Amino acid sequence: MTLHAPRLRRPPRPAVVIPILVVIAVIVLLLTVGTDLYVDLLFFRSVHYSGVFSTVLWTRVLLFVIVGVFAAVAIGANVVVAYLLRPSYVPMSPEQQQLESYRVHLQPYRKWALVALSAVVGIAFGVAAQHRWATVQLFLHGQSFGQTDPQFHRDIGYYMFTLPFERMILTYLFAVVIVSFVITLAMHYLYGGVRVQTRGQKVSPAAKAQLSVLIGLFAALKAWAYWLDRFGLNFSGRGKVTGAGYTDVHSVLPAKNILLGIAVLCAVLFFANAFRRGSALPAISFGLLVLSAIVIGGIYPAIVQQFKVKPNEITREAPYIQRNIAATRTAYGIQPKTANNPDGTVVTTTYPAATPSASAITADKNTVPNTRLLDPTKLQPTYEQLQQLRAYFGFPQSLDVDRYTVDGKEQAYVVAAREVDLQGLASNQKNWPNEHLVYTHGQGFVAAPVTSVDPNSGAPVFSVQDIPPTGPTKDSAPAIKIDQARVYYGELSPRYSVVDTKQKEIDDLDQANYTYDGAGGVDVGSKFIRRLALAVHFGDYNLFFSSALNSSSQILYNRDPRERVGKVAPWLKLDGDPYPAMIDGRLTWIVDGYTTSDSYPYSERVSFGEATNDSTKASQNVAKQAGQINYIRNSVKATVDAFTGKVTLYEFNQDKQPDPVLKTWEKIFPGTVHPQSDMSADLVAHLRYPEDLFKVQRELLTRYHVSDAKAFYQGGDFWEVPPDPTTDNGAPQPAYYSMSQMPGQGKANFNLTTSLNFRGRPNLAAVAAVSSDAADYGTIRVLDLPGSTNINGPRNVENQIRSDTAFKPQLTLLDQQGSSVVRGNLVVLPVGGGLIFAQPFYAQGAGAQSYPTLKYVVVVYGDKVGFASNLQDAIKQAISGGGGVVNPSVGGSTGPSLGPSGSPSPSSSPSASASPSATPGPTSSAPPTDVGALAEQVQRDADAVRAAQTTGDLAKINAAQQKYAEDLAKLVAALDLPG
Repeated sequence: MTLHAPRLRRPPRPAVVIPILVVIAVIVLLLTVGTDLYVDLLFFRSVHYSGVFSTVLWTRVLLFVIVGVFAAVAIGANVVVAYLLRPSYVPMSPEQQQLESYRVHLQPYRKWALVALSAVVGIAFGVAAQHRWATVQLFLHGQSFGQTDPQFHRDIGYYMFTLPFERMILTYLFAVVIVSFVITLAMHYLYGGVRVQTRGQKVSPAAKAQLSVLIGLFAALKAWAYWLDRFGLNFSGRGKVTGAGYTDVHSVLPAKNILLGIAVLCAVLFFANAFRRGSALPAISFGLLVLSAIVIGGIYPAIVQQFKVKPNEITREAPYIQRNIAATRTAYGIQPKTANNPDGTVVTTTYPAATPSASAITADKNTVPNTRLLDPTKLQPTYEQLQQLRAYFGFPQSLDVDRYTVDGKEQAYVVAAREVDLQGLASNQKNWPNEHLVYTHGQGFVAAPVTSVDPNSGAPVFSVQDIPPTGPTKDSAPAIKIDQARVYYGELSPRYSVVDTKQKEIDDLDQANYTYDGAGGVDVGSKFIRRLALAVHFGDYNLFFSSALNSSSQILYNRDPRERVGKVAPWLKLDGDPYPAMIDGRLTWIVDGYTTSDSYPYSERVSFGEATNDSTKASQNVAKQAGQINYIRNSVKATVDAFTGKVTLYEFNQDKQPDPVLKTWEKIFPGTVHPQSDMSADLVAHLRYPEDLFKVQRELLTRYHVSDAKAFYQGGDFWEVPPDPTTDNGAPQPAYYSMSQMPGQGKANFNLTTSLNFRGRPNLAAVAAVSSDAADYGTIRVLDLPGSTNINGPRNVENQIRSDTAFKPQLTLLDQQGSSVVRGNLVVLPVGGGLIFAQPFYAQGAGAQSYPTLKYVVVVYGDKVGFASNLQDAIKQAISGGGGVVNPSVGGSTGPSLGPSGSPSPSSSPSASASPSATPGPTSSAPPTDVGALAEQVQRDADAVRAAQTTGDLAKINAAQQKYAEDLAKLVAALDLPG
């Protein structure tokens, strides 16, 4: 018997290990991608938008396959041709000896190397191409605009849908040709067709033929590029504005035509060079193309611009600026409404802006009484402290403003949904069942009118509050109908929750007592594969192993309203601020959707992010926009049911502003967008003109309110969005929602309003407001203020308030009492042909549980500042001459604290204001009978009080203050002011 020593098994060779690792990595990648796709499919099925998922998926797959296969085959074919055309004999040299060793090592793996190279290139091209699914679908379904560009007279749809697709195809063809050329050149070098160090012939005839064909293809593509570049001039930034200017039309366009011809000639010569000896002729033509591109395409236009255009630019560019003005107004929906254009959206009114008369303020019933005292950007802590109710509930950082009709009166409210907020759970409460099975949803809707606060505390007066939500009633019935106010889908919702499980959910202020009975999630309880896929997707094994799930359990995910709409409508840009509303008794999120493009010819391009940026987005958790646009429409209103998560898309405003972009997307995704007629009346009543759209439009209106091209060129009448006076970071002032009546409106409308300054100046140039009311929706009313009079802009008004000698000590006093001052929104009120300003000031304590409460309302009337704990008293005080009686509830003296400035008569303008008297005027024993004389008497009384205060004589001070109070009361009675 022969014994043999055991044979040791050799460890796997790297040549075997590496492919195994690659295969494992590919499998893991495919499983991860496949799992994510499967989870997405489950979501789309749950919201009944699976057609969107399949259309996008198959478009991306087809693009990946078509472009990837084309690139792989084209490049692989060039490699094969290069190998077949290799020379049979290569003169030996040190260079070739070294290359020969590479050829020998490569030969056994030649086919596998070809397959690997083609696969890698194909995958890279396919991955890049599949992201362009929208470009392909827009090309396939593009609709006509029925309008042509002014230069080439092509339908706008060509630039919006076709030109981007042609550019995409051209880009990939360029890339394929360039990569093919580089790899082919490398192959010919490896196999001796191209020899660098060998004497004599450097390139074999076969290699020269193949490389010539590739260069010819490049030249042909360059000719096509020059052809498309002609249309790209409509987006040129060379001139004063976007679009083809004088230099583009008269020098660049002819240059492109010449270069196109030269490129075609180069292509023909390189193709011919594949069949003839020598390369001089195509080389010379290629050099001519390069030289022409530099001289004709670059130097010549620069000379024309410098020496022909600039000396007389205003005249040369005027026609093209006029094109830009017309296109920009159309693309952004800011055309002036005229007799010839009744569908325009901008109505401009010359507004005198003098200080309004006291009688006009008294008579106003639509703007002044609706002055916004609650600032939604400042009062989230107040809502949280007063209406959070439990630590596991919370409110979004940015509250919203909407309007409701109660007792026949439409009024603006600061509204919020009380959502579940897992950040409020204590550390010992944070476990998987609590975070995903128990604390699943919020409960309730909170609303407070923007015009009033509790006179004792300065807190909002909630019209809808608590759990379950209670609100105003009329004839024993709720004035605001509330049937379902649970918030399973909201801005604070957890990443995912599992509902209808063996574990009861926390629903209100009591313990666990609710089981979800909606149909908004994905069935998961008894689905083995689903649970496994979801566990992998969310990276949470508890989803798979938990025994708390039953056969009817559902998982809720993609719960943020904005995210939810973005998933089912990936072709929309969404407004950064969804808002909650009670629609037909159900808590519903409303999300505004925009169709946008950067391809509208001659329209000015803007950064969507910069145009919509303001102090609110800079400081709060409001979604920011991105990308360049030069066309925008608010063509879709989307709703998300806060209980079921149902997403509904509605067409909007297509009768007034038809949108071919929307029509194109509706052809791509048929049946996904409902007609506007499907909206309920209650939903229509709560639609708002969206903030981001208005911010873009006001940014354009700062320049494009100018109609004349020469005046536009000079820019002397340009405006700008003023910086927010309540912050110190220089961010633009946000627009604000309020009920007001602008000139031309027959009643109070729910308007979104903004101030506009002269460019580079702190003076007010215009006030613009856009209506959200159905009958007047989208009409932008611009009050054009006189440029001959300096009217304080927001920053100057803020400085006027903060430096007022009567008001400044009160602010200081608040800080000294252990609280800080929070400045609310400064609003401008167009009243009686003039303007007044109002601003709420809140006080917030230093403790962690403190919150802002209203302490003062400040009113600026001409050059007078009035302040009090409520709007009515602040207006009375401002009209009567500034200064004021301090509200005892906020501390300080109850006597008059007077400013130094004089008081105009109620009907006078700032320029006609009386100068302050150096000495007190005589008092009158007989009371004046007319308002003007009373105002003058009150001013003399105020001067008398100041003079008495300088003496230190308490008797004189008390007598002067009593006289001031008596005459002030008479003036108030004569004015018949409210309150």
